[in-house]
Amino acid sequence: MTTHHSGAHARADIGDDTAQSSSKRRTIASFDNYEDAERAVDHLSDNKFPVGRTAIVGVDIRVVEQVVGRMNWGRALLNGAAAGAVPGLFFGWIFGLFDLINPLVAAFTLALYGLVFGAVVGAVIGAVSYALHRGRRDFSSVTMMVPSRYDLVVDEEFADDAVRLLGTLPRAEGVE
Repeated sequence: MTTHHSGAHARADIGDDTAQSSSKRRTIASFDNYEDAERAVDHLSDNKFPVGRTAIVGVDIRVVEQVVGRMNWGRALLNGAAAGAVPGLFFGWIFGLFDLINPLVAAFTLALYGLVFGAVVGAVIGAVSYALHRGRRDFSSVTMMVPSRYDLVVDEEFADDAVRLLGTLPRAEGVE
């Protein structure tokens, strides 16, 4: 669903030296999902519109914590080991590259040692962390921010052109 607005928004200064800080922005369309907003900006870009003067703004953000599983000792150890193994592998490999005589062999050897050491340290930290929670949080989750809609905002001096170009945007398949 797309709705058109005429309200003006203050331009967020995002480090563009060519943009005037006093420039206002207008919401020209709202979309229920990000893909439709992205499609609209892509259409503007295809028609040589200065897309550097646009922004997709997530509105009415809410934080959603998706529970992905039950936390137990095994998962706490496994998650900690995985979290420690990756940086251990990386640092071991980097330090191995500094061996002047045989850097390739040293890099692989130290990477392997770093992986093992990082996994052990990570598992210990995961276990200590789980023990300190004492059953208060026996689940694992992923936190994300989810907007209720996406507004397409354009600098005021380019808004009318953007509205005109969006009027030529073909409807997406499956949209009534």
